[in-house]
Amino acid sequence: MKSNIELIDVVDKFPYSEVAAGNAAEAELAQHGLWSLLWEDEQGRYPIGYMLDRVVRELEQVPVSVRGDVGLNRTDRTVLLFQLPTEQERSRVVAALADHWRNKGTFKLLRGWRDEVWPVYSRTGELLFSMERAAMGLLGTMRYGVHLTAYVVDAAAPHGLKLWVPKRATDKSTFPGMLDNTVAGGLMTGEDPFECVIREADEEASLPDHLVRRQARCVGTVTYMYITDEKQVGEGGFVYPECQWVYDLELPADVTPQPKDGEVEEFYLCDIDEVKEALAQGKFKHNCALVVLDFFIRHGILTEDNEAEFAAIRRRMHRELPFPGPHQTNWHPA
Repeated sequence: MKSNIELIDVVDKFPYSEVAAGNAAEAELAQHGLWSLLWEDEQGRYPIGYMLDRVVRELEQVPVSVRGDVGLNRTDRTVLLFQLPTEQERSRVVAALADHWRNKGTFKLLRGWRDEVWPVYSRTGELLFSMERAAMGLLGTMRYGVHLTAYVVDAAAPHGLKLWVPKRATDKSTFPGMLDNTVAGGLMTGEDPFECVIREADEEASLPDHLVRRQARCVGTVTYMYITDEKQVGEGGFVYPECQWVYDLELPADVTPQPKDGEVEEFYLCDIDEVKEALAQGKFKHNCALVVLDFFIRHGILTEDNEAEFAAIRRRMHRELPFPGPHQTNWHPA
């Protein structure tokens, strides 16, 4: 049985050793087998991702005609890539690199190819490039998504609530057969988080546009740094810095989510005690467990009085991340 802090440990796995700060930066990167992927602007260079040793080794073997110029600093363990004038040029090179590795079967991670492109941003709010979702982990850049928890008010239930909990399809490329948040999905380039919720609510749960648009409430974000494991993702060790926009949706008792696009096998209406039991048994997809705990905190189910690790749990589901993007308070889109 897993405690709540152990559920956080599973999803917020990247060490809290301030890898990119201080005089020990190079030693820390080497210790974790990482390189900093850099971007350069008129103010200098800064990190936008963390790449693994094995990715950098493979990068060196890719023809220059595919990947473009690469600046490697082996002392600082830094990589400078895609320094082209326009987003369109950069995205074309990124796509060519991902296609090259996919066609060669270089990384098992790419077997989960989705034909969805996700954004990578600069510190000035500029869209630097877009990249196939399945390939993002190769660069260790920021990943964005939305998670919605649909619930029903039931005075007779523990804590007066029941949650709609889906079971992921057993043929999903990641976390097959595990429990999920009611609706969740990745944020494609140019997509607004709320519009992403509307789209995913229809595709995954057959929830009508007008209902979600009227009732769904954005209640903040969660941030963490995941490290993939081979069993659930297909290849282990990749760094996933993630930000999820979190939504709550109170549903009428007569509305039942229904699977639509094949990603969900079935929906269950669970009371809080049943959800707690499933969490403890490790049945939830890792980041979905974190979102459920966030829901518990916001609804007064998990408190300082009943959870000894309450402060640590709250802190680690709102982790400061070292890369630029809309998760940063000082970020403004270009």
